[in-house]
This record gives sequence, C-alpha cells and structure tokens, in this order.
Amino acid sequence: MAILTTLCYIENDEQYLMLHRTKKKNDLNEGKWIGVGGKFERDESPEECLLREVREETGYTLTSWRYRGIVTFISGRAESEYMHLFTADGFSGEQTECNEGELKWIAKKDVPTLNVWPGDRIFLKLLLERQDFFSLKLVYDAEDRLLEAKLDGKDYLIEN
Repeated sequence: MAILTTLCYIENDEQYLMLHRTKKKNDLNEGKWIGVGGKFERDESPEECLLREVREETGYTLTSWRYRGIVTFISGRAESEYMHLFTADGFSGEQTECNEGELKWIAKKDVPTLNVWPGDRIFLKLLLERQDFFSLKLVYDAEDRLLEAKLDGKDYLIEN
C-alpha cells in the first residue's frame, strides 16, 4: 500500500518558504530542504490535508493555492508515495516554530542549490516553467540515488 501526502511551496516576493528537516527522529528527509506538508489523515481530500499540514507546520492559514501536480515516488528503502504537489500565494496568520525543522524564506532561484532531493530539482523546475498540471514518477534505489524519472508518462532526462 502506498502513502498519500501533500507538499506545498508557499510563495512570497519571489521566495519559497522552505523547511530544513533537522528535528525529527528517523527522518527519511533528515538534512534536506523541502516544502511543507505531510501525510493524509483518514478520509481527507488533498486540499484538506494541505490546509491542515500547512497550518500545523507553519501557523499560516492558506487563502490562495493551486494544485500543480502529482509525484509518484518509488524508493528502494521506503514505501511508495503519491505526493500531491501545491503552490500557494496567499496566506494569513503568524509564522510559528515547526517541530520538524527550521522554516526559512529562500529566493526561488537559490532553492535548487540547497540540499534537496535530486527529484525535487525536477519538479521545482517544472513549477517555475509550466502552468499546467503534471504527473512525475521518480524511482530511487536503496542508497537514495535517482534512477529514473518519467514526466507525464514519458522518460525524462535526469541531469546530474
């Protein structure tokens, strides 16, 4: 059985709010920079999960967001995951401390230079270049090397 998750890149002034995962025990994402999000709870829609996870991790209530794509992760050391990918450009509230790591606003152009997953570089590029919904499949081995990527069902050239 696969895991269902959401991931959101909150935008403000050409920056994304990024989460540096440094606080969680046994974290597959330890040391990585990612957007905010998490696992679905029972009977949640992608949007309900998105809104709850963003509020829990950042303190923000989203007021404007877009469903951008679905990312299928196949891993040699974890369960398969279907991640619902969002961007958001409207929010209210005060930023709070996150119990999974440090939240920091990073210029969009600088995000790919951070310690991110190789597959994240692909969908971060797609978020900037495409306006339409996309499906991305990423296959990693047990050492977290990206072996394969398929965009909308077609092979995608992985840049090293």
